Amino acid sequence: MKRFVAIVLLASLVIVPVSHAAPKKISVKPMQLLTTIGSAEEVSGIVASGKSIIVFGTKAAKAYARAIDATGKELWNLSLDQSAASIATAAAVDSAGDIWITGATPLATGVTASAPTATPINPDNAVIPSAVFTGDLQAVTIWKVSAAGALLLTNTLPTSSVLFPTAITVDKAGTSVVGITGTEKGNAGFLVNTDTVGVFSKLLQIGVASTTADAVVRHSDGTVTVVGSSSETIAGKKVAGITDGILVKVSKASKITSVVRSSIAKGKRIWNSASPSLLLAGQIIVGNKIETAVTKFSSAYVPLWTTRFTSGGSSLVNSSNQLFFLSLGSISQLNWNAMVPTPLLLSFNSKGVITAAHSAPPGQVELMSLIDSKELGVLALIWSAESASIFTPNPR
Repeated sequence: MKRFVAIVLLASLVIVPVSHAAPKKISVKPMQLLTTIGSAEEVSGIVASGKSIIVFGTKAAKAYARAIDATGKELWNLSLDQSAASIATAAAVDSAGDIWITGATPLATGVTASAPTATPINPDNAVIPSAVFTGDLQAVTIWKVSAAGALLLTNTLPTSSVLFPTAITVDKAGTSVVGITGTEKGNAGFLVNTDTVGVFSKLLQIGVASTTADAVVRHSDGTVTVVGSSSETIAGKKVAGITDGILVKVSKASKITSVVRSSIAKGKRIWNSASPSLLLAGQIIVGNKIETAVTKFSSAYVPLWTTRFTSGGSSLVNSSNQLFFLSLGSISQLNWNAMVPTPLLLSFNSKGVITAAHSAPPGQVELMSLIDSKELGVLALIWSAESASIFTPNPR
Protein backbone atom coordinates (compact mmCIF):
# COMPACT_ATOMS: atom_id res chain seq x y z
CA MET A 1 0.00 0.00 0.00
CA LYS A 2 2.82 2.37 0.90
CA ARG A 3 4.45 1.52 -2.41
CA PHE A 4 1.18 2.28 -4.27
CA VAL A 5 0.80 5.62 -2.50
CA ALA A 6 4.41 6.48 -3.28
CA ILE A 7 3.91 5.67 -6.98
CA VAL A 8 0.73 7.81 -7.11
CA LEU A 9 2.48 10.74 -5.42
CA LEU A 10 5.48 10.41 -7.72
CA ALA A 11 3.22 10.33 -10.76
CA SER A 12 1.42 13.44 -9.60
CA LEU A 13 4.72 15.26 -9.29
CA VAL A 14 5.62 14.31 -12.83
CA ILE A 15 2.24 15.14 -14.35
CA VAL A 16 1.40 18.44 -12.64
CA PRO A 17 3.08 21.30 -14.55
CA VAL A 18 5.03 23.94 -12.68
CA SER A 19 3.69 27.41 -13.34
CA HIS A 20 6.12 30.34 -13.70
CA ALA A 21 4.60 33.78 -13.89
CA ALA A 22 6.01 36.03 -16.59
CA PRO A 23 8.03 38.98 -15.23
CA LYS A 24 5.69 41.85 -14.56
CA LYS A 25 6.34 44.85 -16.75
CA ILE A 26 7.03 48.18 -15.06
CA SER A 27 4.41 50.87 -15.51
CA VAL A 28 5.68 54.26 -16.63
CA LYS A 29 4.45 57.02 -14.33
CA PRO A 30 4.05 60.63 -15.46
CA MET A 31 6.50 63.30 -14.33
CA GLN A 32 4.94 66.43 -12.88
CA LEU A 33 5.55 69.95 -14.15
CA LEU A 34 7.12 71.94 -11.34
CA THR A 35 7.45 75.31 -13.06
CA THR A 36 8.29 77.02 -16.36
CA ILE A 37 11.28 79.31 -15.98
CA GLY A 38 11.67 81.26 -19.21
CA SER A 39 12.47 81.03 -22.89
CA ALA A 40 14.66 78.11 -23.88
CA GLU A 41 17.47 80.14 -25.45
CA GLU A 42 18.00 82.06 -22.19
CA VAL A 43 18.37 79.06 -19.88
CA SER A 44 21.49 76.86 -19.88
CA GLY A 45 20.79 74.69 -16.83
CA ILE A 46 19.80 74.34 -13.21
CA VAL A 47 21.43 73.21 -9.95
CA ALA A 48 20.07 73.04 -6.40
CA SER A 49 21.37 74.77 -3.29
CA GLY A 50 19.37 73.76 -0.25
CA LYS A 51 15.72 74.35 -1.05
CA SER A 52 16.52 76.83 -3.83
CA ILE A 53 16.74 76.03 -7.53
CA ILE A 54 19.50 78.01 -9.21
CA VAL A 55 18.78 78.88 -12.84
CA PHE A 56 21.69 80.11 -14.97
CA GLY A 57 22.19 81.11 -18.56
CA THR A 58 22.53 84.07 -20.90
CA LYS A 59 20.01 86.85 -21.46
CA ALA A 60 20.58 89.84 -23.77
CA ALA A 61 24.20 88.64 -24.27
CA LYS A 62 24.85 88.74 -20.49
CA ALA A 63 25.55 85.82 -18.15
CA TYR A 64 23.16 85.62 -15.21
CA ALA A 65 22.06 83.44 -12.30
CA ARG A 66 18.84 83.57 -10.34
CA ALA A 67 17.23 81.54 -7.58
CA ILE A 68 13.65 80.31 -7.41
CA ASP A 69 11.75 78.17 -4.96
CA ALA A 70 9.83 75.02 -5.86
CA THR A 71 6.80 77.06 -6.89
CA GLY A 72 8.80 79.20 -9.31
CA LYS A 73 8.88 82.30 -7.10
CA GLU A 74 12.06 84.29 -7.69
CA LEU A 75 14.29 84.68 -4.63
CA TRP A 76 17.15 86.67 -6.16
CA ASN A 77 18.55 87.63 -9.58
CA LEU A 78 22.20 88.38 -10.31
CA SER A 79 24.05 89.66 -13.37
CA LEU A 80 27.34 87.79 -13.35
CA ASP A 81 29.47 89.91 -15.66
CA GLN A 82 29.68 93.48 -16.95
CA SER A 83 31.51 92.67 -20.19
CA ALA A 84 30.08 93.56 -23.58
CA ALA A 85 29.10 89.90 -23.92
CA SER A 86 29.29 86.82 -21.71
CA ILE A 87 27.76 83.35 -21.44
CA ALA A 88 27.07 81.10 -18.45
CA THR A 89 27.04 77.47 -19.54
CA ALA A 90 27.49 75.09 -16.58
CA ALA A 91 27.32 75.09 -12.77
CA ALA A 92 27.98 72.98 -9.68
CA VAL A 93 27.28 73.39 -5.96
CA ASP A 94 29.85 72.81 -3.23
CA SER A 95 29.29 71.31 0.23
CA ALA A 96 28.65 74.76 1.73
CA GLY A 97 25.86 75.46 -0.74
CA ASP A 98 27.84 78.02 -2.76
CA ILE A 99 27.33 77.91 -6.53
CA TRP A 100 30.28 77.72 -8.95
CA ILE A 101 29.29 78.82 -12.45
CA THR A 102 31.47 78.68 -15.54
CA GLY A 103 31.18 80.33 -18.91
CA ALA A 104 33.11 82.50 -21.33
CA THR A 105 33.85 86.21 -21.55
CA PRO A 106 35.87 88.50 -23.87
CA LEU A 107 39.54 89.08 -23.23
CA ALA A 108 40.23 91.90 -20.81
CA THR A 109 41.35 95.24 -22.25
CA GLY A 110 45.06 95.13 -23.03
CA VAL A 111 45.21 91.34 -23.42
CA THR A 112 46.28 90.42 -26.93
CA ALA A 113 45.25 87.10 -28.40
CA SER A 114 46.97 85.30 -31.25
CA ALA A 115 45.56 85.29 -34.78
CA PRO A 116 41.93 84.11 -35.03
CA THR A 117 41.43 80.42 -35.60
CA ALA A 118 39.17 78.79 -38.14
CA THR A 119 35.56 78.17 -37.18
CA PRO A 120 35.57 74.75 -35.46
CA ILE A 121 33.66 71.82 -36.83
CA ASN A 122 31.25 69.72 -34.80
CA PRO A 123 32.29 66.09 -35.38
CA ASP A 124 29.61 64.44 -33.27
CA ASN A 125 26.60 66.55 -34.22
CA ALA A 126 26.23 67.67 -30.61
CA VAL A 127 23.61 70.30 -29.85
CA ILE A 128 25.65 73.44 -29.24
CA PRO A 129 24.02 76.85 -28.76
CA SER A 130 24.50 79.31 -31.60
CA ALA A 131 26.59 81.62 -29.42
CA VAL A 132 29.38 79.07 -28.94
CA PHE A 133 31.94 80.16 -31.50
CA THR A 134 30.92 83.77 -32.07
CA GLY A 135 32.41 87.05 -31.01
CA ASP A 136 35.53 87.29 -28.86
CA LEU A 137 34.65 84.92 -26.02
CA GLN A 138 38.19 83.68 -25.51
CA ALA A 139 38.44 83.66 -21.70
CA VAL A 140 37.30 80.80 -19.46
CA THR A 141 35.48 82.43 -16.57
CA ILE A 142 34.21 81.20 -13.22
CA TRP A 143 31.88 82.96 -10.83
CA LYS A 144 31.29 81.88 -7.24
CA VAL A 145 27.90 82.89 -5.87
CA SER A 146 26.60 82.41 -2.33
CA ALA A 147 23.31 80.65 -1.66
CA ALA A 148 21.89 84.09 -0.83
CA GLY A 149 22.84 85.50 -4.23
CA ALA A 150 26.04 87.43 -3.41
CA LEU A 151 28.86 87.36 -5.99
CA LEU A 152 31.82 86.07 -3.98
CA LEU A 153 34.50 85.92 -6.68
CA THR A 154 35.14 86.17 -10.41
CA ASN A 155 38.21 84.84 -12.16
CA THR A 156 39.19 84.45 -15.80
CA LEU A 157 41.76 82.54 -17.82
CA PRO A 158 42.58 84.23 -21.15
CA THR A 159 43.21 81.93 -24.13
CA SER A 160 43.97 82.45 -27.81
CA SER A 161 40.81 80.80 -29.15
CA VAL A 162 37.06 81.05 -28.90
CA LEU A 163 35.75 78.46 -26.46
CA PHE A 164 32.66 76.98 -24.83
CA PRO A 165 32.78 75.42 -21.34
CA THR A 166 30.46 72.40 -21.18
CA ALA A 167 30.74 71.16 -17.58
CA ILE A 168 32.13 72.00 -14.16
CA THR A 169 32.52 69.92 -11.00
CA VAL A 170 33.63 70.95 -7.52
CA ASP A 171 34.99 69.25 -4.39
CA LYS A 172 36.86 70.33 -1.27
CA ALA A 173 40.10 70.85 -3.24
CA GLY A 174 38.74 73.03 -6.05
CA THR A 175 36.98 72.82 -9.38
CA SER A 176 37.49 71.29 -12.83
CA VAL A 177 36.08 72.82 -16.02
CA VAL A 178 35.93 71.11 -19.40
CA GLY A 179 34.72 72.27 -22.77
CA ILE A 180 35.39 72.82 -26.45
CA THR A 181 37.92 75.23 -27.93
CA GLY A 182 38.58 76.31 -31.50
CA THR A 183 41.81 75.32 -33.24
CA GLU A 184 43.32 75.97 -36.65
CA LYS A 185 42.18 72.49 -37.73
CA GLY A 186 38.73 72.36 -36.11
CA ASN A 187 38.00 71.91 -32.42
CA ALA A 188 39.60 70.31 -29.39
CA GLY A 189 38.53 69.47 -25.87
CA PHE A 190 40.03 71.25 -22.89
CA LEU A 191 40.41 70.80 -19.14
CA VAL A 192 41.37 73.44 -16.62
CA ASN A 193 41.39 73.18 -12.81
CA THR A 194 41.16 75.80 -10.08
CA ASP A 195 42.01 75.80 -6.42
CA THR A 196 39.51 76.65 -3.69
CA VAL A 197 39.84 80.40 -4.29
CA GLY A 198 39.36 80.13 -8.04
CA VAL A 199 42.95 80.43 -9.25
CA PHE A 200 43.31 78.63 -12.58
CA SER A 201 45.91 76.04 -13.47
CA LYS A 202 47.36 75.77 -16.98
CA LEU A 203 44.78 74.73 -19.58
CA LEU A 204 45.18 71.21 -20.97
CA GLN A 205 44.11 70.80 -24.60
CA ILE A 206 42.83 67.35 -25.62
CA GLY A 207 43.08 66.68 -29.37
CA VAL A 208 43.75 69.15 -32.16
CA ALA A 209 41.02 68.80 -34.79
CA SER A 210 37.91 66.82 -33.85
CA THR A 211 37.55 66.24 -30.10
CA THR A 212 35.02 67.39 -27.51
CA ALA A 213 35.07 67.30 -23.70
CA ASP A 214 31.50 67.12 -22.42
CA ALA A 215 31.66 65.93 -18.79
CA VAL A 216 34.18 65.78 -15.96
CA VAL A 217 34.62 63.80 -12.74
CA ARG A 218 37.07 64.65 -9.94
CA HIS A 219 38.48 61.77 -7.87
CA SER A 220 39.65 61.71 -4.27
CA ASP A 221 43.27 61.02 -5.30
CA GLY A 222 43.44 64.29 -7.23
CA THR A 223 43.06 62.76 -10.68
CA VAL A 224 40.32 63.76 -13.12
CA THR A 225 38.28 61.85 -15.69
CA VAL A 226 37.31 63.77 -18.83
CA VAL A 227 34.45 62.32 -20.87
CA GLY A 228 33.59 63.20 -24.46
CA SER A 229 34.13 62.15 -28.05
CA SER A 230 36.90 62.18 -30.62
CA SER A 231 37.52 61.44 -34.29
CA GLU A 232 41.30 61.59 -33.97
CA THR A 233 44.20 59.89 -32.18
CA ILE A 234 44.45 60.85 -28.49
CA ALA A 235 47.59 59.97 -26.51
CA GLY A 236 48.46 57.24 -29.01
CA LYS A 237 44.97 55.68 -28.99
CA LYS A 238 43.67 55.69 -32.57
CA VAL A 239 40.06 56.20 -33.58
CA ALA A 240 38.24 52.93 -34.27
CA GLY A 241 34.88 54.12 -35.60
CA ILE A 242 33.95 57.35 -37.32
CA THR A 243 33.82 59.01 -33.89
CA ASP A 244 34.61 57.27 -30.59
CA GLY A 245 33.43 58.02 -27.08
CA ILE A 246 36.44 58.70 -24.88
CA LEU A 247 37.34 58.49 -21.20
CA VAL A 248 40.57 60.36 -20.51
CA LYS A 249 42.42 60.01 -17.21
CA VAL A 250 44.38 63.13 -16.22
CA SER A 251 46.91 63.21 -13.39
CA LYS A 252 47.23 65.83 -10.63
CA ALA A 253 49.98 67.36 -12.78
CA SER A 254 47.48 67.77 -15.67
CA LYS A 255 49.08 65.04 -17.79
CA ILE A 256 47.04 62.49 -19.77
CA THR A 257 47.85 59.08 -18.30
CA SER A 258 45.34 56.83 -20.09
CA VAL A 259 42.62 56.90 -22.73
CA VAL A 260 39.80 54.39 -23.17
CA ARG A 261 37.75 54.54 -26.38
CA SER A 262 34.20 53.26 -26.93
CA SER A 263 33.60 52.59 -30.61
CA ILE A 264 31.28 51.06 -33.17
CA ALA A 265 32.20 50.08 -36.73
CA LYS A 266 31.16 52.66 -39.35
CA GLY A 267 29.41 54.72 -36.70
CA LYS A 268 29.73 57.28 -33.93
CA ARG A 269 29.94 56.84 -30.17
CA ILE A 270 29.47 59.97 -28.09
CA TRP A 271 29.70 60.15 -24.29
CA ASN A 272 28.02 63.37 -23.16
CA SER A 273 27.12 62.86 -19.49
CA ALA A 274 28.83 61.29 -16.46
CA SER A 275 28.01 60.84 -12.78
CA PRO A 276 30.58 60.93 -9.94
CA SER A 277 30.43 57.11 -9.81
CA LEU A 278 31.25 56.86 -13.55
CA LEU A 279 27.79 56.07 -14.85
CA LEU A 280 28.00 57.37 -18.42
CA ALA A 281 25.36 58.11 -21.05
CA GLY A 282 25.64 59.02 -24.69
CA GLN A 283 24.68 58.29 -28.25
CA ILE A 284 25.38 55.51 -30.73
CA ILE A 285 24.78 56.59 -34.32
CA VAL A 286 25.01 54.22 -37.27
CA GLY A 287 23.47 55.52 -40.47
CA ASN A 288 20.02 56.83 -39.59
CA LYS A 289 19.73 54.70 -36.44
CA ILE A 290 20.23 56.45 -33.10
CA GLU A 291 20.50 54.67 -29.74
CA THR A 292 21.20 55.87 -26.24
CA ALA A 293 23.82 53.87 -24.35
CA VAL A 294 24.18 53.87 -20.57
CA THR A 295 27.22 52.14 -19.07
CA LYS A 296 28.54 51.79 -15.53
CA PHE A 297 32.35 51.82 -15.48
CA SER A 298 34.71 50.78 -12.70
CA SER A 299 37.44 53.15 -11.49
CA ALA A 300 39.74 51.36 -13.95
CA TYR A 301 37.30 52.15 -16.81
CA VAL A 302 36.13 48.56 -17.10
CA PRO A 303 32.43 48.30 -18.11
CA LEU A 304 30.42 46.65 -15.32
CA TRP A 305 27.08 46.72 -17.16
CA THR A 306 25.67 48.43 -20.21
CA THR A 307 22.26 48.89 -21.87
CA ARG A 308 21.05 50.45 -25.12
CA PHE A 309 17.72 52.01 -26.04
CA THR A 310 16.37 53.37 -29.31
CA SER A 311 16.28 57.12 -28.94
CA GLY A 312 15.87 60.44 -30.62
CA GLY A 313 18.70 62.49 -29.19
CA SER A 314 20.33 63.66 -25.98
CA SER A 315 20.79 61.81 -22.68
CA LEU A 316 21.76 62.63 -19.10
CA VAL A 317 22.65 60.72 -15.92
CA ASN A 318 22.73 61.72 -12.26
CA SER A 319 24.24 60.48 -9.01
CA SER A 320 21.23 58.26 -8.24
CA ASN A 321 21.83 55.75 -11.06
CA GLN A 322 19.22 57.37 -13.27
CA LEU A 323 19.15 57.90 -17.03
CA PHE A 324 17.10 60.61 -18.74
CA PHE A 325 16.80 60.41 -22.52
CA LEU A 326 14.49 60.94 -25.49
CA SER A 327 13.00 57.47 -25.86
CA LEU A 328 11.62 56.17 -29.12
CA GLY A 329 9.82 52.84 -29.58
CA SER A 330 9.28 50.11 -27.01
CA ILE A 331 11.35 48.80 -24.09
CA SER A 332 10.81 45.14 -23.17
CA GLN A 333 10.84 45.72 -19.40
CA LEU A 334 8.23 48.49 -19.54
CA ASN A 335 4.64 49.07 -20.56
CA TRP A 336 5.93 51.61 -23.05
CA ASN A 337 5.96 52.38 -26.77
CA ALA A 338 6.86 55.94 -27.71
CA MET A 339 5.75 56.84 -31.21
CA VAL A 340 7.70 60.14 -31.11
CA PRO A 341 10.82 61.02 -29.08
CA THR A 342 9.59 61.34 -25.49
CA PRO A 343 11.58 62.20 -22.33
CA LEU A 344 11.95 59.05 -20.22
CA LEU A 345 13.58 58.79 -16.80
CA LEU A 346 14.82 55.30 -15.88
CA SER A 347 16.10 54.22 -12.47
CA PHE A 348 18.57 51.31 -12.26
CA ASN A 349 19.85 49.13 -9.44
CA SER A 350 23.55 48.36 -8.96
CA LYS A 351 23.40 45.59 -11.57
CA GLY A 352 21.78 47.69 -14.28
CA VAL A 353 18.24 46.36 -13.85
CA ILE A 354 15.45 48.91 -14.40
CA THR A 355 13.54 49.50 -11.16
CA ALA A 356 11.30 52.47 -12.05
CA ALA A 357 10.30 54.64 -14.99
CA HIS A 358 8.79 58.11 -15.41
CA SER A 359 8.03 60.15 -18.51
CA ALA A 360 7.58 63.82 -19.39
CA PRO A 361 5.26 64.99 -22.17
CA PRO A 362 6.36 64.39 -25.78
CA GLY A 363 7.27 67.27 -28.05
CA GLN A 364 10.36 68.35 -26.10
CA VAL A 365 13.42 69.52 -28.02
CA GLU A 366 16.35 69.04 -25.66
CA LEU A 367 17.16 67.64 -22.22
CA MET A 368 19.37 70.16 -20.39
CA SER A 369 19.83 69.16 -16.74
CA LEU A 370 19.17 66.20 -14.44
CA ILE A 371 19.95 66.78 -10.77
CA ASP A 372 19.29 64.94 -7.53
CA SER A 373 18.71 67.20 -4.53
CA LYS A 374 18.37 65.99 -0.95
CA GLU A 375 15.79 68.70 -0.23
CA LEU A 376 13.99 68.86 -3.60
CA GLY A 377 14.40 65.37 -5.04
CA VAL A 378 15.08 64.66 -8.71
CA LEU A 379 14.65 67.65 -11.02
CA ALA A 380 14.87 67.65 -14.82
CA LEU A 381 15.20 70.74 -17.00
CA ILE A 382 13.73 70.35 -20.48
CA TRP A 383 13.64 72.66 -23.47
CA SER A 384 10.56 72.81 -25.67
CA ALA A 385 10.41 74.96 -28.78
CA GLU A 386 9.03 77.85 -26.73
CA SER A 387 10.18 77.51 -23.14
CA ALA A 388 12.36 75.87 -20.51
CA SER A 389 10.50 73.90 -17.84
CA ILE A 390 11.38 71.86 -14.75
CA PHE A 391 9.78 68.46 -14.21
CA THR A 392 10.01 66.05 -11.28
CA PRO A 393 9.03 62.39 -10.85
CA ASN A 394 8.23 62.80 -7.14
CA PRO A 395 6.85 66.20 -6.12
CA ARG A 396 7.70 67.18 -2.54
